[in-house]
Amino acid sequence: MSAGKASDSRKESIVQLVGHNFFTLLEASVKPNASMVVGNKVFVGKGERSEIDRIKGRIVYTQLTNGAQEILPTVLRRIIEERSDLFLNFMNKAAPISMRVHQLDLLPGIGKRNMEEILKEREKGPFADFADLKKRVPTLADPIGIFVHRIVSELEGKERYYLFTKPPQRAF
Repeated sequence: MSAGKASDSRKESIVQLVGHNFFTLLEASVKPNASMVVGNKVFVGKGERSEIDRIKGRIVYTQLTNGAQEILPTVLRRIIEERSDLFLNFMNKAAPISMRVHQLDLLPGIGKRNMEEILKEREKGPFADFADLKKRVPTLADPIGIFVHRIVSELEGKERYYLFTKPPQRAF
């Protein structure tokens, strides 16, 4: 948003970001001469930032622009591919939450049949990568897409359990 939000008294360029580690949604102001490209990584941590002036704060999914909501699954897919070790570790070590619920049950598209197949295959050895997971559990249509869908659902605040994100802030 090159002119910021209409509701803001201070007119400055604003970007909406998703965190690489915890999928936190943020809004930040952009430095005057910075060039921002949709989908590119930017540094927002402590220290010298080349593109970001300041973090305005954490936001919830409904505060994302329509464009940001549309591009979010693509960005999440790229992050999941880059951090595949985390998600494969989840598939290799997911455990029961209670007598009736398993962590794998919480992933969309993994029904009882897929869950049993995943558990059986991981007993033979851990999944090496997403291609290995897809090869050994062929009924799993799109393993990365399953994680994308789950993360978006968590960001929307639709879930009871949060596996990959922090629960969204509630307005008081």
